[in-house]
Amino acid sequence: MTPSRIGVVVHPHRRLDRALNTLREWAATRDGEVVQIKVEGQDREVAPYGEAAECDLVAALGGDGTTLAALHAAAPHGLPVLGIACGSLGALTATSAEDLSDALDRFAADDWQRRALPAVAVTVDGHGPKNALNDLVVVRKGANQVVVGVEIDGEPYVRFAGDGVVIATPLGSSAYTMAAGGPVLGGNAPAIVVTPVASHGGSTPPLVVGAQSAVRVTIEGGWGGARIELDGQIHDYEPHELLVAWQADYATLVRFAGAETLLAGLRRRRILQDSPRVVARDEREAGAGDACD
Repeated sequence: MTPSRIGVVVHPHRRLDRALNTLREWAATRDGEVVQIKVEGQDREVAPYGEAAECDLVAALGGDGTTLAALHAAAPHGLPVLGIACGSLGALTATSAEDLSDALDRFAADDWQRRALPAVAVTVDGHGPKNALNDLVVVRKGANQVVVGVEIDGEPYVRFAGDGVVIATPLGSSAYTMAAGGPVLGGNAPAIVVTPVASHGGSTPPLVVGAQSAVRVTIEGGWGGARIELDGQIHDYEPHELLVAWQADYATLVRFAGAETLLAGLRRRRILQDSPRVVARDEREAGAGDACD
C-alpha cells in the first residue's frame, strides 16, 4: 500500500537534506504528503506538524536514537517505522538516505517484513506504566551509592549498594547492559536481563529472566537520591518501587529481506570483536603459504 501521509521524526542536529528531499519528492509524485510528528525534547522543525494517528508510515531520519523516538510515537497507533540512516547504519535503521527511494518503493509494494519489537513496561511507585524498548536504568543522582533490591516472582534475588541497575530487552542488551558487563541476548530471546552497575562487594551477577516473570525492584536513594532513564531519556521520578513486565509486540520496525542480523551488525561496528590471539592466529595461517614458497 502506498502511504498517503508519511510522518517524520528527525535527529536534532544531523544533516537531513537529502533524505527529506527524497521523502517529499516521492510523496508528491504519489499525491501524498510529509508531516512532522512532535516528540518530547525535539524543537527542530522540518515540515508542518501532524498527528501520528493520521499517518500510514513513520520515517525516522537520523540513527538508532531517532528511530527509538519514532517507535515510541508510532506504537500507540500500530504504525510501522522505517529507520533511515543519515550517517552510519545502525541496529534499527533499514536503509540509508542514498537508497531511500528504493526502500519506499519496496514498502509501497508490500515487499517488506514486520519486525515486532518487545518492550519492558515499567510501573513507578504505582504510576504508569511507561515502556522502554532498550532499557530501564536506575542510577544514583549524587556522589552517594544507592541500595537496590531485586525480586523475581516474589522471590528475593539480591540486594546491593552501587551505582544502580540496568533492566534491558534483547535489543537493549547490546547497549548499556553490555557495557556494564551483562550478557548480550539473542534477538529472538523472550527474556529480560537485569544487570547491577558497579555493585560494591557481594556476589551480584547479571540475571536473565523469562518473559513471563514479574520483576520487582526497590530503591533506597540515600541523601543524593536516584533517577530513572527510559531508553536514555531522564524522567522526573524519585523512585522507590518499580514493577517491570514484558510487553510483546510493542512496536513495529520495517525490515527488508537480506538485512543483517543483530550479531552481524554488532560485529560490523566492532562492538563485538574476536580476541587478539584468534585474529593473530588467522593472520599467521593466512600468510603461511607465502612463507613456504
